[in-house]
Amino acid sequence: MTRTDTFKLSWDEWDELQNPPPAVTDFDRVVEAAVSRRGFLGGILAFGSAAAAMGTLGQLMSSTAAEAATATSRFPFTPVPAGTDATVHVPDGYSWKPLAKWGQPLFSNVPDVDPAKGVSVENSDKVFGENTDGMELFVVGGHQLIAVNHEYVNPEINLPHAEKGIPQSADDVKILQNMQGVTVMEVAEGENGWQIVLDSPFNRRIHHNTPMTLSGPAAGSDLLKTEADATGTDCLGTLNNCGAGKTPWGTYLTCEENFNGYFGSTDANFALPADYKRYGIAAESVYSYEKFDPRFDVSKNPNEPHRFGYVVEINPADATSKPVKRTALGRIKHENAAVTIARDGRVIVYMGDDERGEFLYKFVSSGIYVPGGDTSTLLDEGTLHVAKFSDDGTGEWLALTPETTGMKADEIAVFTRKAASKVGATTMDRPEWVAINPVAVEAYCALTNNSRRGEMKDGKLRTNAGGDELTLNAVNPREKNGYGQIVRWYPENDDHADGRFKWDLFCMAGNPSVHKDAYAGSANINEGNMFNSPDGMMFDSTGLLWIQTDGEDTNEGDFAGQGNNQMLAGDPVTGRIERFLTAPKGAEVTGQTWSADKRTHFVGIQHPDAPFPDGEGKLPRSTIVAIKRADNAMIG
Repeated sequence: MTRTDTFKLSWDEWDELQNPPPAVTDFDRVVEAAVSRRGFLGGILAFGSAAAAMGTLGQLMSSTAAEAATATSRFPFTPVPAGTDATVHVPDGYSWKPLAKWGQPLFSNVPDVDPAKGVSVENSDKVFGENTDGMELFVVGGHQLIAVNHEYVNPEINLPHAEKGIPQSADDVKILQNMQGVTVMEVAEGENGWQIVLDSPFNRRIHHNTPMTLSGPAAGSDLLKTEADATGTDCLGTLNNCGAGKTPWGTYLTCEENFNGYFGSTDANFALPADYKRYGIAAESVYSYEKFDPRFDVSKNPNEPHRFGYVVEINPADATSKPVKRTALGRIKHENAAVTIARDGRVIVYMGDDERGEFLYKFVSSGIYVPGGDTSTLLDEGTLHVAKFSDDGTGEWLALTPETTGMKADEIAVFTRKAASKVGATTMDRPEWVAINPVAVEAYCALTNNSRRGEMKDGKLRTNAGGDELTLNAVNPREKNGYGQIVRWYPENDDHADGRFKWDLFCMAGNPSVHKDAYAGSANINEGNMFNSPDGMMFDSTGLLWIQTDGEDTNEGDFAGQGNNQMLAGDPVTGRIERFLTAPKGAEVTGQTWSADKRTHFVGIQHPDAPFPDGEGKLPRSTIVAIKRADNAMIG
């Protein structure tokens, strides 16, 4: 496969190259193996996954159809149909405008990018980055700031001077490095709508070469030391910034996801360390960094990959502040970091590890959050837990400690997946965003899909990279799950710090126009709201769940009628789900936040495969759009 071909792969497909699937799936052996391990699955297989999940575990959903008819007040919009074109659609009475798009300047002395010519290396860290993702809004002294992630790049577009987008020099690599990471920017609403405030003292780009501090149990560990950093406490850059989070004390949490694809080796004889396999680190990178930047050459810096895969805390109020990598939150492919406060004041952080068969995590701080108090160690000192779901609708959080894992504290922080496997956590269907309900003690996780669930390889059930079998179970009930589901849990004693919880499935995505079995989806899925691959999720202040998708938009076969990716609103009380927005062809809808007055909903449109937003004949640019109601009423 050529380099330009790998540019076009999703990160999930990139991982598939490193660990390819079998040519044939033997479903009969899947069933036999699953039933022998879990008698409960006999019910799922006999009566359909949806029936099992919606029966004993999803009693709320059984009344969805009846209750939805009287629930109109929760949805102050007319749902939009599935879209298949090259632009954004929102309901009647709403409108959208671009706020920020790739290459747009943050400072007045920088020109807007000409996509046909690209961004110069000098300006590449002074413009809005590529492929917008998770975001949060902060109010600082009356100023509204948006911190937003830039997950990855599109080299064929971003390096138009390079043949097929393949980097040819260190400058090419630096351009790509600078266009990823995070943007912090001030925004303001004027006569022409929302715009970036040029030259704001808050405006800042954080990228692959920004100095950062390593903190927590892995800081100073030999596992993190390199030739350039003998202390193991100082590093450069943040990679593949996907989802996000916001702390009660006003800082931004950016999450490093598919960091593995940035590393490679220029030495063909270099033996990759054994611990690389669990994280998918290979001999060749996606963007050829290792050819021009020795920091990403594992044959020269084998510990450098250990310094990525963390949650990074950023202070948006101070453009001179140094970001901090919080190793106590674990090294995984972080999707987002959802933060809440327990009944006794401890800080809770929920996190998903976005890879097939990986796990759902929770961090519980040792210290108590006191408004106005010292928060510098709240995300450094505490206990990381991993979820174990039982088929009876209960679950527990398993502590990852030296006592439970047999591993040292720094090893748990660096090799978190290994620690979670040791305690017997439940393998999940790619845990993506976690959302915490602000008006009820419950949390949700989007399990986006899992093409390997229940699959066979060499006569054995498929596993994750650590050898944990991808068995069918009640929380992940469908084999070769191309649609995904959303799991919800209720902490015992109405306390997010509690070690036990009850759970159900808020919905199972599907296609009722194609399937009549479990793949039709749950009772709250119909031909008017169907979708696949739930990904981003966030609650608004009223307790409405906004669901964003990143899935198949072929509009064919199993996905016929589902159209482009979309954003929907879900009511946790009734289970009703309605489509609010459709994206341009090829785009993922990801990342969202609201203005301080809740009258504008900011939404990210990533990697459109269409001339969006500049129109016909223009190159696509990832964009944040600002959505408003015609009557200027509150949206969220």
